[in-house]
Amino acid sequence: MMAHWEVRTLPDGRVYYIDHLNKITTWTDPRIAGPAVPYSRDYEAKYRLFRHNLPRPRSNAGNQLELHVNRKDIMESSFRAVMSVRDPEALKTRLWVVFDGERGLDYGGVSREWFLMLSREIFNPYYGLFEYSTIDNYTLQINPLSGLFNEEHIKYFRFIGRVVAMAIYHGKLLEAFFIRPFYKMLLSKSITLADMESVDREYYQSLKYILDNDPEDLDLYFVVSEEVFGELREHELKPDGQHIQLTQQNKQEYIDLVIKYRFIQRIATQMNAIKQGFQDVLPLESIKMFDEKEVELLISGLGEINVSDWRTYTMYKGGYTPDNPVIQWFWKAVGSLNAEERTRFLQFVTGTSRLPMNGFRELWGSSGPQLFTVEKWGDRTKLPRAHTCFNRLDLPPYENYQELRQKLTQAMEMSEAFEGVD
Repeated sequence: MMAHWEVRTLPDGRVYYIDHLNKITTWTDPRIAGPAVPYSRDYEAKYRLFRHNLPRPRSNAGNQLELHVNRKDIMESSFRAVMSVRDPEALKTRLWVVFDGERGLDYGGVSREWFLMLSREIFNPYYGLFEYSTIDNYTLQINPLSGLFNEEHIKYFRFIGRVVAMAIYHGKLLEAFFIRPFYKMLLSKSITLADMESVDREYYQSLKYILDNDPEDLDLYFVVSEEVFGELREHELKPDGQHIQLTQQNKQEYIDLVIKYRFIQRIATQMNAIKQGFQDVLPLESIKMFDEKEVELLISGLGEINVSDWRTYTMYKGGYTPDNPVIQWFWKAVGSLNAEERTRFLQFVTGTSRLPMNGFRELWGSSGPQLFTVEKWGDRTKLPRAHTCFNRLDLPPYENYQELRQKLTQAMEMSEAFEGVD
């Protein structure tokens, strides 16, 4: 092991590695890891490095790309305008967006408006390309049945990939928030059972039960069933899966195949089209300095988080009340966070940086509306623990503000170093 690295083992047997020089932790053995990625816990510092390293358009691509679009037909007119560009290098030149029938000079404001308007349309589940996750009605996932809604859906997914990369390249934001596995797929990162929990709680619990128990009495086979327009369809997870019974010996393979099918295979064609469109503008390698949470911020930005609204619509359990000193210190700590840290904390406790249109009073959990909750738990030696499916923070009864602030920060950093929270 290299001088500044240390290897440790968790109680469940999982091995992880500590880089004392850069103060990071990772599951990946540094001796077999790929090329080093510039790392910083400061998203803004990473972003500045990313902007500095952005590839410039070729000199023969021109200086400006003029896009003519129609407000009343923003989706189709934008599709035609963007996909008619023969040389993708032109998509990296200065954007000049013109709305039909309107006069105006685009010095950034018009193109910013265009990206926001367009994102509200292309990610609208009405068009069938995306659907809301099973957890809530404001995080999106690719619709595996998109081809039934649009025969040219693959062309549209490539268009979407171009738009996402264009927005990133030109420093504009999109009004779109996806399930965590979407961002991980963009980064070509593995999707784990923990990722399932924030998308489909019931499915996660079923797989977790299989993982923790002997499944032979369940009489299950390497087949998954899903309902398509009222019709139950079966899919074999591997060849002849309908004749391969789930056992204690093969249950990990079964879980891995279920996750692969649920998040990757069903939407592989659509996701590949998005990646292809993205790479028309930017190499996917260019965003791999970011983790999946940071890619969400890269695409959608740092939303404004109103701490007063958050505090108003918070519940307390386990003996905590709004007047408890620990709760007072907690809100003082949240209020002391800057915009980036506050967004990361929201991600830590809810799994997403996005809020419903009407703020914290409409937060959703795994089984419907669920206000943010702070519950008394553990002792002061423990770190705060987040349950993203329930929008709940387990907060130990710390003895002073400084201790609480330190433990809260440490818990957030641990959640970034290790994928998933309990």
